[in-house]
This record gives sequence, C-alpha cells and structure tokens, in this order.
Amino acid sequence: MCSKIKKVNNIAGLFVYPAVHFYLLEAYTHNGFTEVRPWSQLFNLVLFELAAWILFLLIGSARAALLTEGVFAMLLGLVNYYVYTFRSLPIVPWDFLSIGTAAGVMGNYNFMPTLRVVFVVAGFFAAFCLEGMLSVHIKQQKWYVRLLLALTAVIGMGKFAGVLQQEEFQNRHMMYNKLFTPVYMWQTNGFVLTMVMELPFLSIEKPDGYQKEAAEEMLASYETKGEEENSGGHTPDQLPNIIVVMDEAFSDLRVLGEFTANEDEMPFVHSLQQGAANTVTGNLQVSVCGGNTANTEFEFLTGNTMAFLPQGSIPYQQYIKREIPALPADLKQLGYETYAQHPYYAGGWDRDTVYPLLGFDHTEFLEDFKYPEYIRKYVSDASAFDHIIRTYEEKEEGKPAFIFQVTMQNHGSYGEVSENFTPDIAVEGAPSRALSVYLSLLKQTDDALARMIDYFSKDDEPVVVVFFGDHQPNDTVAEPILRLNGKSCRTLSEEDTYLRYQVPYFIWANYEIEEKTNADTSANYLAGSVLEAAGIRLPAYRKFLSECSESFPVISAAGITQADGDGQDLTDYKKLQYYQLFDAKR
Repeated sequence: MCSKIKKVNNIAGLFVYPAVHFYLLEAYTHNGFTEVRPWSQLFNLVLFELAAWILFLLIGSARAALLTEGVFAMLLGLVNYYVYTFRSLPIVPWDFLSIGTAAGVMGNYNFMPTLRVVFVVAGFFAAFCLEGMLSVHIKQQKWYVRLLLALTAVIGMGKFAGVLQQEEFQNRHMMYNKLFTPVYMWQTNGFVLTMVMELPFLSIEKPDGYQKEAAEEMLASYETKGEEENSGGHTPDQLPNIIVVMDEAFSDLRVLGEFTANEDEMPFVHSLQQGAANTVTGNLQVSVCGGNTANTEFEFLTGNTMAFLPQGSIPYQQYIKREIPALPADLKQLGYETYAQHPYYAGGWDRDTVYPLLGFDHTEFLEDFKYPEYIRKYVSDASAFDHIIRTYEEKEEGKPAFIFQVTMQNHGSYGEVSENFTPDIAVEGAPSRALSVYLSLLKQTDDALARMIDYFSKDDEPVVVVFFGDHQPNDTVAEPILRLNGKSCRTLSEEDTYLRYQVPYFIWANYEIEEKTNADTSANYLAGSVLEAAGIRLPAYRKFLSECSESFPVISAAGITQADGDGQDLTDYKKLQYYQLFDAKR
C-alpha cells in the first residue's frame, strides 16, 4: 500500500505540488479558488508548473526542485502579506528597489502572525513533507542535455509571459489590467500573474511623437508668455520665505464618510478651511495610499505626475540619477537658500542622493535634529516644527529661505502600545485602537501646527507656509470609518477608491493673499499655486502646468478630472514630463 502511495506521489508530484504552491501563496490573504478569475488561475498554474519543471531540469531532482519552489512561494507570500498589511498595497516589481527603506522602518511594525497565516505556513510544511518523499531523478541524463532542455523551457516561459502582457490577450481572457486599483488587480489575477503583467512598466518609453527639440521649443514659448504677463499674486515688498511641510499620513478621514468622535482631531486645520484670512485650502489628490511617501514629494517638487509613470514605481530610486529641473532649483536661481529636512534616516527613498539633484543646498536628517521629543518611536511634529523655526531664525537676515520638511510622527504602525503616548480620541461605534491612535496623533500635529503658524504670524519678514499630507493611512485605520458608512476596503467602488487618495492642504501667508476654500487640486500642481500666492513669476514648465490645470484640474495616478466640454488631451504634458525627467539640463 505504501509503495502504491509513493508511486502515485512520484507520478503526480511535478503536476500537483506547483498548483498547491500557487493556492497556498494566495491563501495568506484570500481564497484563490473563488477570488482569482478562472483564466487567471489557469495562467498562474502554468507559470508555477513551468518554474517547477525548469528547476527539475536544472537540479535533476523533483524533490529538490519542488522544495525550492515551495520555500520561495511560502516566503514570497509571507512578505507580500506583511507588505499588504502595513501599507494596504501588494508587492510590485519596483519594491525590490526599496528594500533598504523598508528595512529602516521594519522594527516599528508588529509581525505577530494571524491564525490564518499560521495555517497557511502549516499547509506549506505539510506539502514539504510530501515533496520530501519524492524519488524522481533525471541525473542519469548528461548535464548539457538537461541545461538545453531547461533553457528551452525558460524561453518558452518568456514567450508565454510576453503573451500574458499583451492588452488584447488580457481583455479576451478577462484578466484585470487596471493599474489604478492594484489590490483588486492582485486579488483577481493572482500574485505571480500580476507581477508578470506589471514587468513591462519597469522601463519608460518615449511618448509617441516625442522630440527633444520640440519640447525645448514648447518650453521656450511658455518662458516668453511668463515674461509678457504677471502670473504672480499679491507680491510683498521682498521675496517671501516659503516653508513647506509634507506631513506623514496626515489626512481627514471624513472624506470617506461621517463619524463622531469625542473631540475634533484637527480643529485648527478645520478652522482654516472655513475661510481664514490670507489662506487657500482644499483637498489635494495624491497618487499613493498607505505608503510610498516619496512619490507625493516627487510630484510636488517637480510638477511631474505619477499618472504617466508605471504604477508602483519610485522615481527617486528609478529615474532621478542626475540634476533635474525642480522647485528648489528654480527658487535657488532667484536667490533663495534651500533646505530639505527629514527627521529620519538619510537613506530612506535615497533622499540623501536625490535632494541635492533637485537643488537643495542643505539637507538635514535624523542626526541633525538635536534633542528631539519622541512620540512612540518617531520624532514628534512639534520638535520637527521647532527645527524649522530654528533654521529660520539662523538664516541670513533678509535672504529668503525655502524650507521643505517631511515629517515622521504619524507613520504606521498604529496598533502598538507605547509608554510615551496614550491615545485620547475615540470614534463612536468604532472600537479600533489603530483608529484611536491615528486620530490622536493628528491632534498632536494640529496643535503643533497652530503654534508654528502663530509664531510666523508675528514675524516681520513675509512668510508663506504650505502644509499637506503625503497620503491617507492604510486600510487598518480606514476600515472602521468605512464600515460605519456601510462600506469596506475590499469592495470599494471606483469613486470611493478615488477618495482614498485625498488629503487636506493649505497655503497660508502672514501678509495679504487672496483667500480660497475648496480649491481642490493635485500634488503636481500645488507648487505652482504656492508660487502664485507668493507673487513669484512661474517658470516655463509651471506656466504650462497652470494652463493644463484649466483643462485637467486634477491629475494623479488615482484618476484624472477633465473640465466639462474641454476636448484637449495630455499629449503635450506627457512629452514635457519625459523631457524634464530624462533630457532637460538645469
């Protein structure tokens, strides 16, 4: 009887166990049998089968080949589970460029596995036990024969992957290929198939009809327009100091639905939104949710948009390898001293390399923040804002400063208990510690922000303060609010998903500027609005963006809003963005 079982195991092994690996990998977060579409299940199975046979031909042992594939699938699925848990997005190919950044914040998360994860890992080990009993070998074949067969299989796998990446084939076989919703794409296609579908977006192709000389001529025409007209707002007596705070995970979850808390988590920001003097407020559409902070600062600082770049890509790590046009470089030409500040490690998102390439004279990271206060494991926003004030006070008098700061206080995870922080805001009907911690952190930011604005309101030099969040928090925090409103992160409509990419912003000045409320925009346009409020003539590219915003008021990877009745397209924007990133010289 045992010999019959062993024989069946040997015969079925190379066909059955790759399928087991696929379904177990999916099982960390969802049921691959019911949630992955039928054609997509088939294509995943083919990819797993091909990988197993390639390993078998190379190694010569079915046992070793399947154990290798199984261990890889187990670990990859586990990593993807934690990535999804922490940032509400699955792994994408570009994440492998961010391993150093991920390692820097890894210690701040809770890696305690759920019961589901324990069962899945146990399932993998059960499969390993059965695979360990296999005794199928082809070592008697000459090594170069096996290598030739393996190379043939690799070529076949590459050809098959090429077919899977064709849009017409994807549509015909009901494969979901909308990069805008990466979670749904992964859950309906399966992890490995989704990765294969995303691989073509690792590189950037030139837009159709792109010519460097034509892009330069177009920008030159906008430079002329800028000289002929005053594109600024209320110009003060001297160039104003510009202070920008991109605050980690700062968002107003009320865009997702109503809720009642025991106190307002951002009374100061809400007061500004009611039409405060010399203030512009609105919602800012960003291209990321739950993570990938660097992409929001990329859009703000450069005026480029993630909508034209591969979903999940990180321009700081992939594309910025030389000096490129950006806001700090533009301001430096006007005589500004430019500062970039971040109270965390310098290597995160390669900021220590990228910031000088964008035109920052001074870069300061965690070690430069002297004796800061911590909330949980991160430098508090109060300490970070105090550092801005110290920098401002120490600058050369009369010389304008551009200070750009990215904070850390509100970074996830939100579930741990901390000795130095006790959450005090709770939501009725939503007993979630993560939500309570998050809202209580926002209150700390709001208080510190009010104090900083009060300080600059009394200063003699003209000052513009810009504040916005980089993204909303992950699904763990958002889900209780959605449930209160009869929704769930897993079943959001396209319209509700779009709302997950909105954060508040404001532009405030200690001198007279035109007040605006509900001035919704996107991160790529925001710097232009800041320059206009500051009375600074827009550079050619920002002038182009200002005109573009009249036809497309909001552009982000989460969606594009087109003005009613406007028939223009985004061809010129795509061409100029490619020029700015890859051909322009500062």
